[in-house]
Amino acid sequence: MPSVVSFYRFVVVPEPEALRQTINSLCEQHGLVGTVLIAPEGLNATLAANTRHSLEAFIVDLGTDVRFKNLNCKWSSSRADNVVFHRLKVSVRPEVVSFGREYQPSSASGPRIAPGAWNAFIDSPQVTVIDTRNKYETEIGGFPNAISANTVSFRDFPKFVERELDPSTSSKLALYCTGGIRCEKAFQFLTEQGFDQVYQLDGGILNYLAEVDDADNLWSGECFVFDQRVALDSNLRQGTYDQCHACRRPISASDKRSKHYLFGVSCPRCINETSTKQKDGFRERERQESLARTGGHRHVGALQQVSPGLHLDSPE
Repeated sequence: MPSVVSFYRFVVVPEPEALRQTINSLCEQHGLVGTVLIAPEGLNATLAANTRHSLEAFIVDLGTDVRFKNLNCKWSSSRADNVVFHRLKVSVRPEVVSFGREYQPSSASGPRIAPGAWNAFIDSPQVTVIDTRNKYETEIGGFPNAISANTVSFRDFPKFVERELDPSTSSKLALYCTGGIRCEKAFQFLTEQGFDQVYQLDGGILNYLAEVDDADNLWSGECFVFDQRVALDSNLRQGTYDQCHACRRPISASDKRSKHYLFGVSCPRCINETSTKQKDGFRERERQESLARTGGHRHVGALQQVSPGLHLDSPE
């Protein structure tokens, strides 16, 4: 069963390309696949391997760089027939999570609420719970009474704040996201806008699911992840959702029974978002993918094109 680790760290990286080469070499040395994003503001990664030992050895080697010691790693798994990622991709980007503004590692991060204290904290009537993830993520799982930002991209979060929140009337804000990285940027933005009581779930949803017993777990549904597992259940195992290869949104078994679902071409969510020409392009892409499978190899670029109505954020 493939093992998966996710982690991030905001830290000044003066030479991102040099770090890219180092991490790429370490990943190859340990036989890892996945996505690593590097920027002047830090590092964001999700990596997979056949054994957890390979990932742990990589984490140890990466930790010889003092900037990446004691990473807050989130562990999960996949079904044996799902490799999670088809290849390794280590890239340099302007940001490690797209927001439109660089995180300031020198600034104070937001106060964190431990998973074990989260239930009582969000139960308070003085607390407004904000899900900072995108709409397609919040539709398949969330915490009770959370307000969704209803964003297509995390870059839209400031517009949500301007439209829906007021520092003069909002009391305590409790933020959560998949692994914590988006809450870091959201916290800095909110404090700049005058919000002075902003808290975040420490380690995000993944940490909460790892730390809180089933009997006390308030999470409902599944948690979207940015890899081929699509979503995780409350035990951090691969969930029940598939993914539309046209728009990359999560789709359920009932979605796939819809007359609007055609594998690789459309689903009920994106049927009206693409033109006939685009759908023809998706059909051709799936034809090439089928030929590649028949030939015993993977058409690696098959899942890279998405509909213009959806811009998936960087992996968290």
